[in-house]
Amino acid sequence: MSKTPYLIHQLICPCTQLQPGGIAVKDGVRTLDYQALNEQSLQTGNLFLLCGLQRFDRVAIYLEKRIEGVLALFGTALAGGVFVPVNPLLKSGQVSHILNDCNVKILVTSPERLELLRPVLQSCRDLRTVVLVGDKLFDGLAGIEVVGWHAHGCLPDQPRHRMVDTDMAAILYTSGSTGKPKGVVFSHRNLVAGAASVSQYLANHSDDRILCVLPLSFDYGLSQLTTAFHAGACAVLMNYLLPRDVIRTVEKEKITGLAAVPPLWIQLARLDWPTGTDGHLRYITNSGGAMPTATLNAMRAKLPNTKPFLMYGLTEAFRSTYLPPDEIDRRPGSIGKAIPNAEIMAVRHDGTLCGPGEEGELVHRGALVTLGYWNDPANTAERFKPSPGQLAGLPRPEMAVWSGDSVTMDKDGFFYFVGRRDEMIKTSGYRVSPTEVEEVIYATQTVIEVAAVGVPHPLLGQAIVLFVYKTDWNALDAELILGECQRQLPGFMVPARVIHHGEPLPRNPNGKIDRKRLVEELIDLKRA
Repeated sequence: MSKTPYLIHQLICPCTQLQPGGIAVKDGVRTLDYQALNEQSLQTGNLFLLCGLQRFDRVAIYLEKRIEGVLALFGTALAGGVFVPVNPLLKSGQVSHILNDCNVKILVTSPERLELLRPVLQSCRDLRTVVLVGDKLFDGLAGIEVVGWHAHGCLPDQPRHRMVDTDMAAILYTSGSTGKPKGVVFSHRNLVAGAASVSQYLANHSDDRILCVLPLSFDYGLSQLTTAFHAGACAVLMNYLLPRDVIRTVEKEKITGLAAVPPLWIQLARLDWPTGTDGHLRYITNSGGAMPTATLNAMRAKLPNTKPFLMYGLTEAFRSTYLPPDEIDRRPGSIGKAIPNAEIMAVRHDGTLCGPGEEGELVHRGALVTLGYWNDPANTAERFKPSPGQLAGLPRPEMAVWSGDSVTMDKDGFFYFVGRRDEMIKTSGYRVSPTEVEEVIYATQTVIEVAAVGVPHPLLGQAIVLFVYKTDWNALDAELILGECQRQLPGFMVPARVIHHGEPLPRNPNGKIDRKRLVEELIDLKRA
């Protein structure tokens, strides 16, 4: 087998040869070295093949983060199937939507989760096998074979389906903030190229210990696994309950790399970090939204020797830009420049490239552009379109991802986020970025969380409403927040209303603040 991986499961092969005893993955007290990871992934793939897995059959993994889930991901790919990681926070109705939407044939889950799914499994028309992780027995399901995970322990090698790097390897479902979740189809090439690109600019190496706190169903979460394996590092799996648990694990496991989304960083920045953490925590990364400046400053103060990497990505192209740590002070507010092996452009409505400082749509071309949305040609055609500036002589245009996000680019190729098409607030004829309003509130350091949303207004088009969460709210806080907005923002950007949210702001399955749900809550308040 080639030492250069081109299929996702081949990431672990060079490490098996170079450092077979190196720890690849840790789950609590359990560990697998690279040799064992390779052997057990093969056995898991053999189990799926004996269950009747055909080429490109979808295998869903509905588990908390644990070693068996990692084996199921790589075993599926090794056998020639397509893995579909399902966020463990999803409820039965959401899981059944995914199982039906991409015609899942095999489901890997636990007895407890299977019990929750029992009422909906009969409606999953293509599901024929459940592989059960755990010792607890489970009653049979009509028309569905239930196989124990232990059955994969001593299986002979099975003939595997031949794959090439442009074949699909995974389907990851978006959070569904604008409707039902859509399945983004990743090729082997997408996943391998992404791992190589990210591990290059993070300078990952075999001594790294990368903490996996984000869902593996989230491309940013899955990336922690793939970049670790690409570098021969150790991926430490964690299912945390409280932000303080994350800090404890970083200290206990001597973590060198930590990735999180803004809501988690906001919480982590408010906590004390043990002295000396930045002696081993080499870097932190942020994606899934802008990290508030106040939060970034707090993290830098707590971890002065830890390098922060601010990144921008979208599931349809995995990762697009990163801001090197030494550019943070020189380019405040920037989402960075194109990651290795990607070209990022700001494009006008007519398809021509924007000049420096001119606002346009972010367009991503290159090896990380995914294969589109599963069984959804209409949405695929809207988001995946020919790349700008192609030569007329090319008979087949190269496809790029048109993000729908507004950006500007400076003369040095660094990008600045303006707003998302589905989050931009249109008020008084202006387009307002929620992030710009939220930054003003976060800078006061008086709130824990804040989200700006647009709600219908008969005169303005949309009015800006702020949802704020803090523990010691009083009647004067809304006036103080509005006063700060009036002091720092133009009139059209000042919120019409501030609403105290009595509990942390709702999240979608990827951990981002669910703005659509907040708008729905406001509508319900008006009806009450």
